[in-house]
This record gives sequence, structure tokens and C-alpha cells, in this order.
Amino acid sequence: MRIIRACRDLGLRAVAVYSPVDRHAPHVRLADEAHPLPGDPPADSYLNAGALIDIARSARVHALHPGYGFLAENAAFARACEAAGVVFVGPPADVLAACGDKAQTRDRLAAAGVPVLPGTGPLADREIAAAAAELGFPLLIKAAGGGGGKGIHLVGARHELDHSVRIARGEAKAAFGDDRIYLERWLGDARHVEVQILADRRGAIVALGERDCSVQRRHQKLIEETPAGGLDRDVRGRLLEAAVAGAKAIGYVNAGTFEFLVKGSDFFFLEVNARLQVEHPITEAVTGLDLVAEQLRISQGGALSLAESPVPRGHAIECRISAEDPHEAFLPSIGRIEAVVEPSGPGVRVDSGMLPGLEVTRHYDPLLAKVITWGMTREDAITRMRRALSEMAVAGIATTLPFHLWALGDSEFASSRHTTGFVSRWETRVQGRHELEAVIAAAAAAFQEEQELRLPHAPAPRRWINAAREEGLRDA
Repeated sequence: MRIIRACRDLGLRAVAVYSPVDRHAPHVRLADEAHPLPGDPPADSYLNAGALIDIARSARVHALHPGYGFLAENAAFARACEAAGVVFVGPPADVLAACGDKAQTRDRLAAAGVPVLPGTGPLADREIAAAAAELGFPLLIKAAGGGGGKGIHLVGARHELDHSVRIARGEAKAAFGDDRIYLERWLGDARHVEVQILADRRGAIVALGERDCSVQRRHQKLIEETPAGGLDRDVRGRLLEAAVAGAKAIGYVNAGTFEFLVKGSDFFFLEVNARLQVEHPITEAVTGLDLVAEQLRISQGGALSLAESPVPRGHAIECRISAEDPHEAFLPSIGRIEAVVEPSGPGVRVDSGMLPGLEVTRHYDPLLAKVITWGMTREDAITRMRRALSEMAVAGIATTLPFHLWALGDSEFASSRHTTGFVSRWETRVQGRHELEAVIAAAAAAFQEEQELRLPHAPAPRRWINAAREEGLRDA
């Protein structure tokens, strides 16, 4: 829907594709034209390169925007588009191939003076144990062929390695059609900060500021903000310079994000996301740019609309609202959306894929909507976000709304002291709540048993038990 809207603003017609289960999705209704894909599983739908190219040809489209998942960073698909005479809206195939070889990317950026974490290249199963022993634990297993937190696993000890490798390969294959993995040293208690860049085919490169993405679980980002709160000015300047130097080193073209871990005054390059990011709206909010329009302009050979990095105005925050139950370890919530109320008002933007009656399935990412707020200060943006989320409601499935409301009121987040381990605070709270519920349930059961036995020393009446439950859960 975000891409369709950019096309409309530019006077372009938009052709959409959809899997059978997505036939009533809002992007299908919004498009000028929509074509079905063969099946629901990703391999039959949004990872089905052959079907996508066939539809592009039959619909006589001029350009194809891959979004920010599935084939967005797939060099083979970009080449297939080129061979079919269709413009791929993203980096050229050779740049995607270079970024897809993450070990090679690290080497090239290191040569350009960008600090990198120790790691390996893509490994065969027989090579992993020895490479892990040399690198040391804890370490990360990462998918070589894609980003977005998919196929990433933290391994704390040797006995966890084999199982984690199997899981990571399966996730990478399902998400990107590529099961290659590599290893990287783990840096704990750090901030995850990324830099958005734009680069045209004429060699111009600009950095559009940084985004803090430290609030994440299983390497999936939950809250993002820009500028990064409390980041030292010198560190910020060096991060932007490192991203531009990295883009030059690999000949980058189009929109992309250079991701870093920041600890104190030190930072280390992680990877390039060679695509549009989910969190791009917060950069748009503080720069006034339309990043999708910039992508389309660059893909046509046009120049960037700006000559230098803009000075950000105000502060913006994004909360990703997903079909997951934060009270049950963020397990996916599958079902039908019965009703939706979305927020609005000053400083609020909602990029949503929700409609009443829409089926949420196991096949795709659980992201439902993004709520973006802007304010002149970080405190203003947080206040508006809390107001926006309090207005929002989704019936029929569980969502991450309770987590987001808690996080925005947490003192560690409010003071910008949060790191990539922030979500563990929520998980500890939920565990305590579950333990309290178990104690209260046991007390209620004991009371019921004593009532049935009609013991003379029965405890306080049931209304006391209910009051204790409500008070205890509120405290938890």
C-alpha cells in the first residue's frame, strides 16, 4: 500500500499481486490492477520468481518494486527482471550479489576503514563446528541471503550449535529461498543503530540520519526512532561517515541501510540491508522526503532530489503492531480480524494492512500495521505515541499493543538507556505475572476445597480472593 500510494502521487498506475489467502487484502483493493499467484505458501506466492515475471510481462509493467521482504535482496530475481525488460526498483543485481555475500561485504568495508565484528563467510555444515570454536561463544548464526532478523540465532555454547544451525537454515530457506548461513561474534549489551542512505547512478550518496532499533526480540525490531536518543554527537557523525564510505566501497545504488552495533564510543558494522526498510517512515517524518518516490526516480536513472544530508527536524518513533501475543512469549496469533480501530490526529501516521474480516495466517510475517508519531522533541513523540496506541484496538487476534504501551512508559526507554536486551525486562515481568496467577489459582482452589469440606476455619470470603487477584495482577 505504501508503494501504491507513492505511484499515485507520481501519476503512475500500480499493479499488485496476491496469494489466494490475500485476495481480500487492502493492497489488492487499492491497486489499479491485481493478479493472483498460484498458492499461499511463500514458495508458491511471493517467492515464486517465475510467476512474478510472467505477471509482469502479461500486465506490461515497466518497473517492479519488490517491497522489503521475500525477493527484495535477491540478485537472481533482479537479473530475471532485467532479462524480461522490467526495471527492478532497487540496487542493481551485481550490488545485491555483493551485499548478499556478507563476508565479502565486511572485508570491503574493513578495507574502507569501517570497523567490523569478527566473522566467517558462508559455511557448509562440516565447517561450522571448527569455525565456531575458533570464533568463540557466544556467537550469532546469520542468514547470508537476506535480512530483517530472519534466520538469526544466538548460540551460547557448543551443545546448542547443531540444532540452531538446522533451524537457521530452515528459516533462511523459507524467507529468502537461500539456506546459506555464516557466523559472527556476539556483542552483548549494545545499541542497534542503522544509517539510511540514498545513492543514485551518477555517484551521489547522502546519509539521511540514523535510527535506533535496539528494542527487538529474536532480532526482530519492535520499536524504532530517529534521531537515536542520547547518542553522542561525535559517534553520530562517525556513523554517518562510515555508512557513506561503505556505500562508496561497494558501489551502492538506490535506497539502503547500513546497520551497526554501538557500545560506548565504539561501533561495529553488521550488514547492509539492500532494500527499503520497514522503518523508513520515521526517516520520512524528520526529513520530509518520500523514500519510495526517491527509489522510483533513481531506478529511472534520475538524480537524487537533494545534494547533501538533510538536518533532521524533530523526532519520530515507529511501533510495529504484529499478530503476536506478548503475554505468551510473543507466539504468533492466527485467526480472523473481527474489528479494527486505528488512531489519528496531529503527528500520527498509520501504515496499515488491516481490514475487518482479514485472515491472519501462518504463511507470512505477522506485521499488521506501523504506527508512526512525530514531535518537535523525543518526549513529544513518545506522548503522541502513547495517545495513539491508547486509541488503537484490534479484535479477534492478539497483538503486541500491550507490550508497546508498557515499553513507552518504562524508565529505561524514557531515558534512552535501553539496549538490545531491553525486551528481557518485559519477559521477566510477564513471567512474574504468570507465577502470581498460579499462586492465586492455587489459593482459590484451596479455598474452594475448604468450602466444600465446610471447615470452621475457612479463610476470607471469595470476594477477598478476587480482590487479591486484581490487586496482585495490577502490581505485577
